[in-house]
Amino acid sequence: MRNVLEMVAAGSPLTTKPVGEAPWWAQLFQNPIWLMVVVLVIFYVFVIRSKRNQDRQRKDMLGQLKRGDRIQTIGGILGTVVEAREGEVVVKVDESSNTKLRFVRSAIHRVVEAEKSPGK
Repeated sequence: MRNVLEMVAAGSPLTTKPVGEAPWWAQLFQNPIWLMVVVLVIFYVFVIRSKRNQDRQRKDMLGQLKRGDRIQTIGGILGTVVEAREGEVVVKVDESSNTKLRFVRSAIHRVVEAEKSPGK
């Protein structure tokens, strides 16, 4: 009988709630793991998605190579595309000796824009 009286005096845990206690969902955000989750989401958005966009732009650039484009290879060689095949590109690197080199498409770093003269 004494145990029953103690339980009644203490109050039922289902009906009484401390006044200063936050709801259960607010207590979740006090956990430091949420900060890590937010940082990972930001990392995904800014780094991984932007990398995918860069890869897609590079793939498009390599797919659009055509005769006459000025290019730079990943090794720094500058030249003009003479022939663009499916897997490789023939590049003329020297006008005086008519030197041509073959590169795989993935060795092309960028298409060099034509230099604009200041008077035009």
